[in-house]
Amino acid sequence: MADLSASVLATESRSEWVRLRTLILLRWLAIAGQSAAILFSTLYLKLQIDIGLCFMAIGASMISNLVAMFVYPETKRLSEREALLTLLFDLSQLAFLLYLTGGLNNPFALLILAPVTISATALRLQATLFLGMMAILLISVVALWHVPLRTEQGFVLRMPQLFVYGFWIALVIGIAFLGAYARQVTVEMHAMSQALLAAQMALSREQNLTNLGGVVAAAAHELGTPLATIKLVSSELADELSDRPELAEDAALIRDQADRCRDIMRSMGQAGKDDLHLRHAPLGAVLREAADPHSERGKSIHFNFAPERGADGVQPEIWRQPEIIHGLRNLVQNAVDFAEANVWIDARWGRDTVTVRIFDDGRGYPPDLLGRIGDPFVRRRRTAQDRAQRPEYEGMGLGLFIAKTLLERSGAEVTFANASDPFLDPSERPERSGAIVEVLWPAAAVIVDPDALKAPLGENQPIRI
Repeated sequence: MADLSASVLATESRSEWVRLRTLILLRWLAIAGQSAAILFSTLYLKLQIDIGLCFMAIGASMISNLVAMFVYPETKRLSEREALLTLLFDLSQLAFLLYLTGGLNNPFALLILAPVTISATALRLQATLFLGMMAILLISVVALWHVPLRTEQGFVLRMPQLFVYGFWIALVIGIAFLGAYARQVTVEMHAMSQALLAAQMALSREQNLTNLGGVVAAAAHELGTPLATIKLVSSELADELSDRPELAEDAALIRDQADRCRDIMRSMGQAGKDDLHLRHAPLGAVLREAADPHSERGKSIHFNFAPERGADGVQPEIWRQPEIIHGLRNLVQNAVDFAEANVWIDARWGRDTVTVRIFDDGRGYPPDLLGRIGDPFVRRRRTAQDRAQRPEYEGMGLGLFIAKTLLERSGAEVTFANASDPFLDPSERPERSGAIVEVLWPAAAVIVDPDALKAPLGENQPIRI
């Protein structure tokens, strides 16, 4: 995955996530709710509230919204600094209203959690921590200093001090917990979406390569007849011009170049057109095709194909889907990268399942990461031994995730394990001592229906790049 831009797949890149339009809409809802609460409290509950100052605070929010709507376009996306200042303004405006309406004796103090939760989902950790600290500071201030709520008769509405203290603790815990929870969920969702994007890019690349191979193969097939004609005519000219050596040499050169064109086209693609037969192949052929790019990298790849008890001894025909080939290729690449000298690819097929297991004789998966193998962006800090073994490797922790995602898309179940205890002495470890990857398909998901193999070929479909 070296060709995937780190800037595109950076998990911490959160700039311009928030649309200004979204925050404006949320602020209008807050303005409507605040206005309704103040009018209800004064007109129906007959509470003595400084309506002028309250509506001054609400008016500040309205003016801010109107300015933002007329100055900026609807598609405006806020930078992190702009989003932080916007949320800080909302937080301060809410704290001022709480100061005017009883502080923490006002049950609407719970709304102080909203700006911090939004920050946790849209901004980076530093901004969220700053906003969270400001929220705790502001609720602490309004808990100590505030305008008391009074009834029409002048009675002060105040909770017992113990309840006020408990409410303050609950708000602090809520700010910390909801902020951390929202941030963790958002980070995982973002990482998953970026990793799925990388998987989609890998699959698209594999499909383009497959399509390109079909185009080359079709070109080789179509050019065969004109090249044969050129060769035949040039050979006849060379024979007829035997008395004119200089022209005979030119005719022979044309014949040789026609042979060279034929050989080049044959080497670029042997398959002919997009033949429907080429959409499936025996299980062993697909596995060898997936492993072929890594067969000359200094490690021995051993294949072992056998049926399960009671199954047909003939290898089943399976679909040559790009998901299957690219997913298996990634698994083989990982095994070759970390193997000492050998990689084993075993395939078993039965009546209901097809199983492929890939072993190596390396150190295996790190025990502390074994439960997370296959998750996006999971990689261990590289040691000196890792750098010596894979000096060119600059992975992002996506290879196994992409392989797992593509194979699961084809209907497979992928599991990861170690063949032996990685802490054993090298002399005590078995030959297949490294990592194990098992890919298990339901037979119906990957094996071609035998009746389809007997059907006549349909019309070849056009190949699109």
